[in-house]
Amino acid sequence: MKHKLTTVLLTPLLFCLLLLQANSVQAQQTGVLFTNVNVFDGESHSLHENRNVLVVGNKIHSISTRAISVPDDVSVTRIDGDGRTLIPGLIDAHAHAALMSMPMMAAMTADPAYVHITNAVEAEKTLMRGFTTLRDASGPVFGLKRAIDEGLIVGPRIYPAGAMISQTAGHGDFRMPHEVPRTEQSPLSHTEVMGVSAIADGVNEVTRRAREQLMLGASHIKLAGGGGVSSMYDPLDAVQYTYDEIRAAVQAAENWGTYVMIHAYTPAAVQMAIRAGVRSIEHGQLLDEETVIMMAENDVWWSLQPFLDDEFANPKTGPSRLKQILVSQGTERAYELARKHDVRVAWGTDMLFNPAGNRNQGAQLAKLSRWFTPAELLVMATSNNAQILQLSGERNPYPGDLGVVKEGALADLLLVEGNPLEDIDLIRDPDTNFVIIMKNGRIYKNSLN
Repeated sequence: MKHKLTTVLLTPLLFCLLLLQANSVQAQQTGVLFTNVNVFDGESHSLHENRNVLVVGNKIHSISTRAISVPDDVSVTRIDGDGRTLIPGLIDAHAHAALMSMPMMAAMTADPAYVHITNAVEAEKTLMRGFTTLRDASGPVFGLKRAIDEGLIVGPRIYPAGAMISQTAGHGDFRMPHEVPRTEQSPLSHTEVMGVSAIADGVNEVTRRAREQLMLGASHIKLAGGGGVSSMYDPLDAVQYTYDEIRAAVQAAENWGTYVMIHAYTPAAVQMAIRAGVRSIEHGQLLDEETVIMMAENDVWWSLQPFLDDEFANPKTGPSRLKQILVSQGTERAYELARKHDVRVAWGTDMLFNPAGNRNQGAQLAKLSRWFTPAELLVMATSNNAQILQLSGERNPYPGDLGVVKEGALADLLLVEGNPLEDIDLIRDPDTNFVIIMKNGRIYKNSLN
C-alpha cells in the first residue's frame, strides 16, 4: 500500500520535472558569437577595431572590446573573425526582384510559373552577393517576398511596391499597338495581369490602382511620372500624369501610412511630383539646379543610380539607345548637384532584363567611388538606405534597425575578407570576399568551415 501511494505521489512530480525540462529545452535560444573582428557600423567613417559581437536570435545582442559572456540559455556558434571586417548587409534601394532574372521579352511572354521560379533562383543569388534587403521598384514580388519570409526559399528582405502605376502610353504601358484602343470591355494586358504594371488614367483610376497595391501588401507605391529608357512609346522628356493624378496616389498612400516613389528624369516632371507630395524621386539624371534646390528644401529623397555608358550598361538599340546615352551624360552632373546642395541621396542599381549583368550588383556600388569615398558609399548602401526604408511607416514589413551594426539592430551582417574602407573593390567579388553572409540572425554562407 505504501509503495502504491509513493508511486501515486511521484508520478505528478515526475511529470512536472519532465515538463520543466521540456520547457527549458524549448527556451534555449541560438546565437552566433563573432570574435576578433573589426566593425564598420554603417554610420562611422572608420572601423571599430578588435571587437566581439554576439547575435542572439535575429538581433545583435552585444558588442564589446572584452570577452562576451554568453547567457546560459543561449547556444552559440563561435566564429573567429581573425581580424576580418564585419559590416551591415547591403541594401539596394531601387531593385526589381521579379524583373531581373530574364530578358524583357521572356518576362513579358513566358509561362508565369517559369518566371516565378527563375525569380526565386535569382533571389538566392542576390543574397549571396551580400544584399540582404531590396527596396523593390515594381514587379510581381508579393509571392516571392512571402516565400522568402516563410523560409520556403532563400533571398533578401523585400520592400514591395507591386505593380508600377502608369498612364496610357507611359513608362509602364507595355501593350502592343493592336491592343489600342482600349474600351471598357477590353481585357487587361498580359503585363497587367502579371502585376508588372497597372495602367490608370484619371484621378479615380489612379486611386483605385494605388489602393489595390496596398491591399496586396505594398510597402510603398510606385508611379511612372515621365519618359523612360526601356519603354516603347514615351519620349524621355514626356511629363506623365497631372498634378491631381499624382496627388491622388500620394493621398491613397498617406492614408495607408506610407509614401510614393516616382520614376522621373526631367525638371518639369520632378517639380510637379514634389508639389504633389512625392517623397522619393527615382533617377532624375536630367535635373537642373533649380529642381535640385527644390528637392533639398522639401527634404525629398533622390534615389540615384550610377548610369554610365560603360561595361555595366544594359544593351540597347534604336531610340532606347539614344535615350540611354542622354541619361548617362547627365549622371555626372546629377551627383555633383546632389553633393553641392546636400540632397538626401539613396543608392540603387535598377537592374532588370539583363540577367548576365546581375553579378555586377556590387560593382555598381563600387562605381560610386568616382564621386564618394569608400566610407561614404558604404554608409549610403547601409544606414542611409535603411533610412529611406523607414518612409514606409506603418507599412514597414520588417520593423527594427537595419543597415547598422549596433546593439538591438536586426542581425544582417557580412564578414569581409579585408577592409572595404581601404579597398572598396572587395565588394566587386562577393564569392571570394564575403566569407560570412547572415540575414536575420541566420548564416546563409560560411566559407570559413
